[in-house]
Formats: sequence, structure tokens, C-alpha cells
Amino acid sequence: MPEKNTPITMKDIARELGVSVATVSRALKGSHRISEKRRNEIVAYAHEHNFSPNLMAESLRANKTMKIIGVIIPQFTHFYFSSILSGIEDEALRHGYRLMVAQSDEDYQREVDTCRSFYENKVCGIIVAQAKGTYRYDHFQQLIDNGVPLVFYDRICTGVDASRVTVDDYMGAFSAVEYLIKTGCRKVAFYGSSMKLEISKNRFNGWHDALLKHGINPNECVTKLCDNREEAERLTPEVLQSDNRPDAFFAINDDTAIGIMYTAKRMGLRVPEDISVCGFTNGQRAVACDPMLTTVEQNGYEVGKQAADILISKAEGLTPVEKVEKRVVRTKLIIRGTTKKI
Repeated sequence: MPEKNTPITMKDIARELGVSVATVSRALKGSHRISEKRRNEIVAYAHEHNFSPNLMAESLRANKTMKIIGVIIPQFTHFYFSSILSGIEDEALRHGYRLMVAQSDEDYQREVDTCRSFYENKVCGIIVAQAKGTYRYDHFQQLIDNGVPLVFYDRICTGVDASRVTVDDYMGAFSAVEYLIKTGCRKVAFYGSSMKLEISKNRFNGWHDALLKHGINPNECVTKLCDNREEAERLTPEVLQSDNRPDAFFAINDDTAIGIMYTAKRMGLRVPEDISVCGFTNGQRAVACDPMLTTVEQNGYEVGKQAADILISKAEGLTPVEKVEKRVVRTKLIIRGTTKKI
């Protein structure tokens, strides 16, 4: 059992009484699929241990105005996350749901507090992208143990078994780097995020494998931990002045790629004649820069729409809450002016 003052979960009840979480959930909802004896036993145990369930299903049936979905965005300023939010909202509104949206600002404790707040406000479920600073996953697991529908998007949490919607990061990166190589580039640098994040691992692996396929040693190419424009503008001058100067850069997002591009131009290099640059997002800034950025289209709107579809299906009982669903949205390389033509 949990320590004193730690909230008890349906998983705890199930373990103590030797039944499934689904059985506990049905008993607490008064389902006649469970024998009266067993139902009374579970309800009595829950009452004795001050169990406080999330009443999302009951609220949904009893009060149609309570159809609220909690959404956690790492940062509002990123085009990709705002496009995902648009997809979530449009799909939610189509089914009569409203959103309660919060920003983690990449902070672990803020993410934990937001999950608790959403739970206490009896949301019908939570859609979330893990913050960069997240290092423990108890807050996510507790939501699952209490029967709250949970769907990850973009930055998935491998520490818990939950539904998720991602893009094909590996193939998106592989295709982009292979294109750079086919245009004649042989020294393709990689700028990425922390390898604690699955998206960074997958994009790194796509970069790595594309080089190997074409006989290029990845260890001879530059790699940097860099995922924003400010850092790109700080790090890139030294990279471009080195003896091992890249002839191309593949960046984990558009802002980083744009930082690389403008740094190269300020140093007197031509893009793409001297340096090719490719990003990953295809946000509004990709077409607002000069030259316009070659990048991988993530289709954030579709990611959001799919995440909302999964969650609403669980909230309305069309799909079991415990069923884990994994969907992948395809990427597409958008070729513009920062890369050479084949």
C-alpha cells in the first residue's frame, strides 16, 4: 500500500484485493457486471482508505457541460505546438468538448502541478507532450492508475505505457539527410536536443543511418547539442571556422536551422552554394526567411486531431481506457532555397 497521506489508486485497490483494475473501476461505478458481494467489498475498501476517484465518466454522463479535456503544451511560442493545439481543439469542438490548456515551460515540477490541477478539476482526460526537464514519471502513472485517459503527442514518455501520437521522426530525418547527400554534400552536421527525448534519438538515428547508407562515417561529422536559434548562432561560428567545416547542416527544428543559416550568411558564406541547411517542422518562419528553408513537414494539426480522437474515444467509453493506441503521422520533405537541387 502507499505511504500514509499518499492518495490510494485503483491499481492499489486491485492489487490488495486480487482483482483487475477494470473490475475495481466497474465496481466503483456500480456496474452489475460485478457480483454484489465483490462490488460491496471493493466499495467498502475504497471508502475505508479514503479513495478519491476521478469522476470523469460520471460527470460526462450527468452533466454535459463538464466535457473538458486538459492539454499540456511545452511552450506556446513554438509554431508546431500551436498547430497541434489547433488540431486538438477542432476535433474536440466537433464532439462537444472544450479545452483547459496549460504550459509546462519545459519544467518538470510545473508539469506535475498541472497534472494534479487537471485531475482535481475532473477533466475527461489529458493530452500532453513531455517537458524537457521531466526526469520522473510518477505523475503520469498515477493518472493511468486512476483511470484517467492519457495521450502523449510528439514527446512521448517511454516510462509509462500510454497511448501516443508521433510523427515518423526517423524516416523524416533519414529522407532529409539522404537528399542532402544526393545533392553532393558529404559532411552533414547534426544539431539536436537531449538524447533523453525520443524525438531527438529518432532524428539522430535517421541522420546517422542515412550517412552510413552512403558510405559516410558519422563520427567524422559534427554533432552539437543545440535546439534553438540563440544557441545555433552562438555555436555555429566556431563550427564554420574549423578545419572540419560541414558542407550541410540538419537541424532538429526550424528555429535552429534558421539560426545556422543567418550565421553562415553573416560570415560571408552563400546558402546553399557553400552551405546547405535543412530544418524540421515547416512552420511559418520557414517561408519568412531568405532564402526560404528546406524542412521536414510534421503536420502538427493532424497530430493534434489524432490525439484528440484517441482521448475522446476513451472518455466516451468507445475504447477501453486501458487500451494503448499508437499512431504515427507521416512526414514530408519540403524542398526550398536553402538546399541544392539534385
